[in-house]
Amino acid sequence: MVEGHKHMAEVGFARFSAREVAKRIGYSIGTLYNVFGTLDQLLIAINTRTFQLWADHVREQLQAAPGDRIGCLVEAYFSFARANANSWNAIYDHHLPPDVTLSDEQNALRGGLTQIIVDEVAATLPSSVRPGAPRLARSLIAVVHGHCVFELNGSFALMGLDRPVGLALDRVWEALIHAGATPRRG
Repeated sequence: MVEGHKHMAEVGFARFSAREVAKRIGYSIGTLYNVFGTLDQLLIAINTRTFQLWADHVREQLQAAPGDRIGCLVEAYFSFARANANSWNAIYDHHLPPDVTLSDEQNALRGGLTQIIVDEVAATLPSSVRPGAPRLARSLIAVVHGHCVFELNGSFALMGLDRPVGLALDRVWEALIHAGATPRRG
């Protein structure tokens, strides 16, 4: 899996080759498919590893966060995407066929990242609205993701906008304050 992830990080989704992964680990392509079943399952495993590395990155950033943990989450989202652009983009470039699903284990591993965000969002909210934290957190992920994509693909620069992290953080705090949070900027 490590070599598959390295290959994805080097070449990106469009140029990814299962044959190259097999070559790197000393397997035949047939053996690789015997292990993973299909190219989709290999890509799922690689992308799940990216989610795990991303969650580790977020946890590390939060451990060092002195104040605004929400700001830390947004910064960590962008910093991981910038540092791992090919692997990060592969998560969103790989579209599963309708008959392919993630295993419960894969879903749990991928969901670890979202749970970190849900927990941090919930911590900013009054107890009376905390039950809505999972829904709000997922919506905020979409907001930050959109800003991150626009930064990485150059759209913000074309629009003459700078500070995409700051813009994303402003939108996140607006939503959190609307939901009842008190800003804890650091």
